[in-house]
Amino acid sequence: MIKKLGDFFKLDTAPGIILIATAFAALIIANSPLAPAYLTLLDMPIHIKIGALDIEKNLLLWINDGLMAIFFLLIGLEVKRELIQGALRTKSRAMFPVVAAVGGMVVPVLVFVMFNIGNPESMQGWAIPAATDIAFTLGVLALFGKQTPVSLKVFLLALAVIDDLGAVIIIALFFSSDLSLVSLAVAVLASATLFYMNAKGVARLTGYLLVGAILWVAVLKSGVHATVAGVILGFAVPLRIKHHRVRSPLRYLEHGIHPWSSFAILPLFAFANSGVPLDNFSFGMLFEPLPLGITLGLLLGKPIGISAACYLAIKANVASLPKGLDFSHIMAASILCGIGFTMSIFITTLAFPGAESHALVDLSRVAIFIGSILASVIGYLALKHTLRQRSAVPQDVAE
Repeated sequence: MIKKLGDFFKLDTAPGIILIATAFAALIIANSPLAPAYLTLLDMPIHIKIGALDIEKNLLLWINDGLMAIFFLLIGLEVKRELIQGALRTKSRAMFPVVAAVGGMVVPVLVFVMFNIGNPESMQGWAIPAATDIAFTLGVLALFGKQTPVSLKVFLLALAVIDDLGAVIIIALFFSSDLSLVSLAVAVLASATLFYMNAKGVARLTGYLLVGAILWVAVLKSGVHATVAGVILGFAVPLRIKHHRVRSPLRYLEHGIHPWSSFAILPLFAFANSGVPLDNFSFGMLFEPLPLGITLGLLLGKPIGISAACYLAIKANVASLPKGLDFSHIMAASILCGIGFTMSIFITTLAFPGAESHALVDLSRVAIFIGSILASVIGYLALKHTLRQRSAVPQDVAE
């Protein structure tokens, strides 16, 4: 039994399976007699006071502001590694996924705006369909095993990383409020300290994590969303130390965080944010502007935006298709990018804060579930058809 469990956690699809399981568990609990206990648990206050430092939040906000900062730290580490050593290290390699990611963020937003332009309240959720869930997307891709071209995996990973970075920029620019200049000054000082440590070749992660904790508190108190601190810390951790034969601090931290992020942080986030009560929900609500904008933004906006941007980039000689791929691969994979799930839910919690927006949050979550599930099923079928067609073509003809 233990061996089988260990084998399961080694699967590429395991994070996605656990995510969907915890999300459905929350959905079931929220619509059962256990719902009051579920809500009470999420509303449980947790108070930390150290001298003048005083932070009091409920469990839900500790997960969204605290644990998710660790997830965004992982994003920062991954983006930096890709920029220095990976698929984004040269202009020629980076341009194709960058163009794809930009198209895949802009068009879903335009689709959402098209349905909600006349409603200032629902327009607050304009960024919800712009995000891609990297764990789910790569999890579905992993179902094809060795059938999947390596270049397609690299393309999707690079696209998802850039997409996540775009989501961080959106959060920092558009979901910050009541800014505290004193806290911002402390955050800037902490950030400068981190990059000074990097420049001086400091290799010990303890120092980076201690200053990073100060940065997180400062950003939290500043009015900018606390998860931004995670990305800044990720960019400050050195990939390698010049003139020193030491293990890569960035890779060591990335490998240490990755299993915790995949099997604890993201499932906890999904469990805490997916419990939507459906007692007042009706099928007709799905055709209201807010859920329609989200669902179609994910299901249509993402593939249209990615495919159109890639096509135009190729025609304009701005970028070229990765080796071993044709445009049918890109079109099929772009549908999978409509799986928004955790990132879209996260932006929903920022777009509609406060108890008065609870109905909008619930409606948005349902739309995210529907859009993401449809994108995963249709994307899987489209990619399965593409890979089958590709394998039927003789190798010398395919190349």
